[in-house]
Amino acid sequence: PLTLLELLVALHRFGNTAAGPDGLHYIMLRHLSESSILSLLLLFNHIWETQVFPTQWCHAHVLLFPKPGKDPTSANNYRPIALTSCLGNLMERIVSAKLMFHLESHNLLSPLQSGFRKSRSTTDNLIRLETSIREAFVKKQYNISVFFDI
Repeated sequence: PLTLLELLVALHRFGNTAAGPDGLHYIMLRHLSESSILSLLLLFNHIWETQVFPTQWCHAHVLLFPKPGKDPTSANNYRPIALTSCLGNLMERIVSAKLMFHLESHNLLSPLQSGFRKSRSTTDNLIRLETSIREAFVKKQYNISVFFDI
């Protein structure tokens, strides 16, 4: 089950972004009473146990913002921002943190997996590839590489 500490840590890591379709703001959630926070935790644990994610939390309001210094008459010069449910985002963040902790503490991820991991960057893999290519070049060997973008 999800814990109160996990909920509070996740909640305080969100900034004060605009409300999604449900009209809720993170600042509103941070100011809930203790009993309301516990009710929210009960709701999240019910969702966790039943594996039924509310469809309302999957909706988004998409706003288009013009890119600075670009021609606003061209549709390509707008940046879409999707505003989604704070409750859905909060639960997703808790589950994501729980999943990453499990995967990393049980060494279930390859050491070469760098994307979407704390303190890692895909640049790490580029440096590793460049080093491998340089070493092969110095030793007059081949370096065979295969790339997948899944």
